[in-house]
Amino acid sequence: MTKRWAFAATVSVLTMIAGSALSADKIIIGTEGAYPPFNNLEADGSLVGFDIDIAKALCEEMKAECTFVTQDWDGIIPALQAKKFDAIIASMSITAERKEKVDFTNKYYNTPPAIAVPKDSTLTEASEAALEGKVLGAQSSTTHSNYAEAHMKKSELKLYPTPDEYKLDLANGRIDAAIDDVVVLSEWLKTADGACCKLLGTLPVDPVINGEGAGIAVRKGDDALREKLNAAIAAIRANGKYKEINDKYFTYDVYGN
Repeated sequence: MTKRWAFAATVSVLTMIAGSALSADKIIIGTEGAYPPFNNLEADGSLVGFDIDIAKALCEEMKAECTFVTQDWDGIIPALQAKKFDAIIASMSITAERKEKVDFTNKYYNTPPAIAVPKDSTLTEASEAALEGKVLGAQSSTTHSNYAEAHMKKSELKLYPTPDEYKLDLANGRIDAAIDDVVVLSEWLKTADGACCKLLGTLPVDPVINGEGAGIAVRKGDDALREKLNAAIAAIRANGKYKEINDKYFTYDVYGN
């Protein structure tokens, strides 16, 4: 009886260990890979940026095995819904419109929109009145293009699939100004490609359009993953890992108020 019990106990323990190993979280993360300094696909195929480092820190905190998939921005929510990946970590603003399609974690950063112009521009302020009659570039299907449509109605809005394309047109004088996240524009202006241009100023945040900040999107009803991610965001904020990543990219706190 003793030997049988010992054998049964051993089998039970091994089964539990195997079950635990099999149930270890494996999470596929979708990102754009074309939005530096937040996420960018390098020539060697590696993904870098603030979003990527935050994602890796969250996965480490959750003890999850994570892999990344790049996806064009316009199709990123449909790809999540189609189960191409489990979560979107790609500087996606939490908005009421998007909440109808996906669920969000708490924010992991929050920065305002801004306007960039060529260095020889005669524009002196970032406002609807100042941009009247000007050609304004923005990435399509973003809060920034929505902001321009709502608040820059007297401008001619030109939409682009990626930020690289509006930056090229701004540098070559084909548009008068561009709207994007202040961090994205500020970091670009520090590069050789961005030497053409300057930051005109930030814009007042519209809570309806700009939302509550950038969050992680998961499929509707995936509360278990959302709560694990929320707990991990709180943990890296508390243990200093968030600040370490923040300071790698920025000289200020992008988390926001």
